[in-house]
Amino acid sequence: MTDKQEFRAGYVAVIGRPNVGKSTLINTLLAQKIAAVSPKPQTTRRNQLGILTLPAAQVVFVDTPGLHNPQHKLGDFMNQAASEALRDADIILWLLDASEPFTAEDSLIAEKLGALRELPPVWMALTKTDLVEEKKVDERRHQAVELFPAKDVITVSAMQQASLDDLLALIIEHLPVGEPFFDEDTITDAYERDIAAELIRESVLMHVRDEVPHCVAVQIDSYEERPDDKAFIEATLFVERDSQKGILVGKGGEMIKAIGTRSRQEIEAMSGRKVFLNLRVKVNKNWRNSADALDLLGYNRKGD
Repeated sequence: MTDKQEFRAGYVAVIGRPNVGKSTLINTLLAQKIAAVSPKPQTTRRNQLGILTLPAAQVVFVDTPGLHNPQHKLGDFMNQAASEALRDADIILWLLDASEPFTAEDSLIAEKLGALRELPPVWMALTKTDLVEEKKVDERRHQAVELFPAKDVITVSAMQQASLDDLLALIIEHLPVGEPFFDEDTITDAYERDIAAELIRESVLMHVRDEVPHCVAVQIDSYEERPDDKAFIEATLFVERDSQKGILVGKGGEMIKAIGTRSRQEIEAMSGRKVFLNLRVKVNKNWRNSADALDLLGYNRKGD
């Protein structure tokens, strides 16, 4: 192992607008799924650590909610969580989607970074570069430089290991020298039950379209680990309207059954144990704008 004086450890805040690939990138770098992923925006609602421990370094990635213009109190919470990660980071890794034009939300991030009094080093990373031709990637790189004066603009693709190796080497090179923050076997700060809740919500996002998925919150009512290496989980899916409940349950209960099947498979893959999963759906009207409901569901707001 490298001399302890040379060991590097630090926090890397991974930021970007919704659905830019933050969770996918972190899951790929860790070679393990700890964060929910879906094609829909705002899949991530809380900060979550992804901890990669190597012989010479410990990189603590902070998966953040996508910064956006909030439409409710939940959106305020998500933006606040992402902003807190910026203040505490040793490095900021800002992901930008190279396959699409930059948006007003990308400009919003540039404004937030510019307003910070003490700004950690910022690297811009163009994602999804495997989806566009090289000429378009060069164009996006020039646009990124105009958007914000980052230390550098690099290209990454979760599908191309070489670009991820280069990204990781760059991050480690610029981390401060210091002792690791976590045991080498720790890969996240989230408990299994918390990850299970996010995987259930991910399944909702994958099965249900339009606005309904964004109105869903998952509460784990019971997570019982049994001695025969099995787990019994009960969870409640909260929605805001009766019509949304009907969509989630589906005709003859087919939709909730499909959501449950996918959720169970994902939780089993994550936990390495056989899972028995029971889901129910309840209505909590306008919960995304209710301070009490947000607190009950674990979205603990500060300064409210």
